[in-house]
Amino acid sequence: MLHNFKAVTLSYKKAPLDIRELIALDESACNQFLRTLKDFIQASDILVLSTCNRTEVYYTADVDYSQEIIKLLGIQKGIAHITQYFDYFTIINTHHDAVQHLFDVAMGLEAQVVGDIQISNQVKQAYQWSADNETAGPFLHRLLHTIFFTNKRVVQETSFRDGAASTSYATVELVEELTNDIDNPRILVVGIGEIGADVCRNLKDSALKNVVITNRTNAKAKLLAEECGFEVLPFENLVQGLKEADVIISSISRDSPFFTAEMIKRLNVLSYKFFIDLSVPRSIEPEVENIPGVLVYNIDTIQNKATAALEQRLASVPKVKQIISESIEQFQDWTKEMVVSPTIHKLKNALENIRQEELARHLKKLTPEETKLIDDVTRNIMQKIIKLPVLQLKAACKRGEAETLIDVLNDLFNLENQPEPTQK
Repeated sequence: MLHNFKAVTLSYKKAPLDIRELIALDESACNQFLRTLKDFIQASDILVLSTCNRTEVYYTADVDYSQEIIKLLGIQKGIAHITQYFDYFTIINTHHDAVQHLFDVAMGLEAQVVGDIQISNQVKQAYQWSADNETAGPFLHRLLHTIFFTNKRVVQETSFRDGAASTSYATVELVEELTNDIDNPRILVVGIGEIGADVCRNLKDSALKNVVITNRTNAKAKLLAEECGFEVLPFENLVQGLKEADVIISSISRDSPFFTAEMIKRLNVLSYKFFIDLSVPRSIEPEVENIPGVLVYNIDTIQNKATAALEQRLASVPKVKQIISESIEQFQDWTKEMVVSPTIHKLKNALENIRQEELARHLKKLTPEETKLIDDVTRNIMQKIIKLPVLQLKAACKRGEAETLIDVLNDLFNLENQPEPTQK
């Protein structure tokens, strides 16, 4: 089953957010789903990857288990009629396409934000879960380690991961720059629409941990705060929160500015206070910039920063694809050699059995020193005898001609009667 790698994927490209949220699996659910798949389908090398933008299952099998996998996913999530969502899934049953897809996903080529740095860590976590649940075989181990090495090359040899290429990433990057000289800066996020929530999730993965969320709907703020591990400030206590915060990120949705110059003047800013306005229309009155100690950054500043980073990343895409192509070619050489690996092990076993039988006939007549000497000599002879067939087998693999040589060796040494080698 070395050339039967497959994938079942649901992502932002075909599925809207509400469907992705419905299907998504957290860490506990991913581990449970791995165990379920292990018990219910005849597959190996199973990997389950679930993020806010995608839920994917990779597996090695002789048959297409995509419908079974989706139905089991429905059972796991308690979705009675998951068949109604089949059209949102993409089925990849071609070995090379599935390998290519996993490389592209892990590098960030398939990410909603091109070059997303988080995805490589999410793939590493998914791999760890596979290893923990014993669903990772030699093929998946080698594939993932090749991917991690490729990721290192991408980071070292390209600008693909440089800069913040989305509004929410760029916002967090700006906050980090502004508070570089402030010890444990206090961040206040006001309003948690789509962009405000994205900023909070990116703050969660940053070094900025003193974050407070406030929203008119307190229940919504509590849910996001629990997800991110942040504090919640009741909206009626906003003024006190403004006084304590070093950075205020506003994504309030309304037709007129919420933060007026008169309101901010009453804060009596003594040092510096940074306002970042992510709202369109603006939620911070332009005159606020005239207040001493107050600095305002608007959505244009953030988006210009994100656009510049995105352009730099997109310019690196051809080089990233070249690196991926080189890695896949090397990986394919390894998978081809894996085809002849059982034959090589059987051949070694056959020759070793002959050697042991001949040694056993003469050991009683020899001293311990003579026994060791003959054992060493015959072992070296055997290794030299087997070296050329092994090299020829590996070369034949790269030419796609291994089957004929395997048949010849099987006939010459009666390898069919040799036990199958145990995979470690």
